[in-house]
Amino acid sequence: MIEYRNLRVALLGAGSVGAQVASLLQKHGDELAQRSGAGLELVGVAVRDVDAPRTADIPRDLLTTDAEGLIVGADIVIELMGGLEPARSYILKALSSGADVITANKALLATHGPELFEAAEQVGAQLYYEAAVAAAIPIIRPLRDSLAGDRIKRIMGIVNGTTNFILDRMDTSGDSLESALATATELGYAEADPTADIEGYDAAQKAAILASLAFHTTVPIDRVYREGITKVTAAQVDAARAAGYVVKLLAIAERVTDRESGTEGVSARVYPALVPRSHPLAAVHGAKNAVFIEAEAAGDLMFYGAGAGGIETASAVLGDLVSAARRHVIGGPGVAESTHADLPVFPISSVTTRYQISLRVVDQPGVLAAIATLFSEHSVSIETVEQSVVGPDPVTGETEGAPGATLVIGTHEASEADLSATVLAIDASGVVSSVTSVLRVEGSE
Repeated sequence: MIEYRNLRVALLGAGSVGAQVASLLQKHGDELAQRSGAGLELVGVAVRDVDAPRTADIPRDLLTTDAEGLIVGADIVIELMGGLEPARSYILKALSSGADVITANKALLATHGPELFEAAEQVGAQLYYEAAVAAAIPIIRPLRDSLAGDRIKRIMGIVNGTTNFILDRMDTSGDSLESALATATELGYAEADPTADIEGYDAAQKAAILASLAFHTTVPIDRVYREGITKVTAAQVDAARAAGYVVKLLAIAERVTDRESGTEGVSARVYPALVPRSHPLAAVHGAKNAVFIEAEAAGDLMFYGAGAGGIETASAVLGDLVSAARRHVIGGPGVAESTHADLPVFPISSVTTRYQISLRVVDQPGVLAAIATLFSEHSVSIETVEQSVVGPDPVTGETEGAPGATLVIGTHEASEADLSATVLAIDASGVVSSVTSVLRVEGSE
């Protein structure tokens, strides 16, 4: 029998996620109360327009436009409004009043996370955010709690369902990026303005959160290197398939060591990369998400599932709600974020990986030798070279003015700085007609 008093829950936002949270909380409130040890009373839902249509039924008497008034007196505040303001101000107000806060706002956490966590710590409250990365996939708690005693070496994740759907369509159906994006929009996987997804902003925000958690170091969003998928072509995807790879937009966070100083630090980055088809991430299809973790003691771990969707994200929010309720029942202050390692955050130039570079070359003697010399001069070791006969550009598919041959060069591991210098030198050498593609290779043995 529940003996603890009812906990007052305030919900800010009733969009696709908020409406599902409200509906599920009313439908399964008694069961959630049994799991929590306290009754969970939804005291109100703050919205911009009480008459707007909802994706789930919410009793009209719960709807209000007075968010600040709703926050006052709440034990737990769930913020599902999105955006930076007024969400930031509302969360700070809730925390200052001693309420625990649950949010799915990745943009806010990536931009103002340290401020919010400090505010929670000052008053002994707790900020929960399982739903901010990969929706229904439990990844925040494993990183923050289960793996807190381990040493994580690397995280590599597909954390944006829209881009994974697009790239998967290009790989499995031969669609162009434009056609795949149109299909994603029709099916509701892409927003009317897909910029945040296809340009990598959404994935970069999640990379900042994952890196901060995994390496106990604040990683600001402006230190996350970002490339989107807008330059990925069908010809690139076809060439990757022929070579045994698949193109995925990856969010990567890893420990790196600076070559010059020998200092250990953190790298966080987002870009399209070639993933071997033997790697588990290569099998992530459609709009699914997956996060692959390499830990020193635990070894390789992968978390897979729905990375978006109203009811899927609501699942993670309600999981945080049960955790928050249990904390109230047990008592004691919230657990502070472990961001005290203070490792330096290195730029992309400090990263070491493998690369695949595609070149259009003039078909004449000495070209390959000249290119090999340029690679050697910049300390980049060539692993493989494939040359094709006269024909369409393997990346763009264009045939007009096609030079005598194309070269696809695979490298051994090299630093991003050395590779960039090599590409610039080749482009300026006059030996090649053009550098048509540079893709990184991730997840290889």
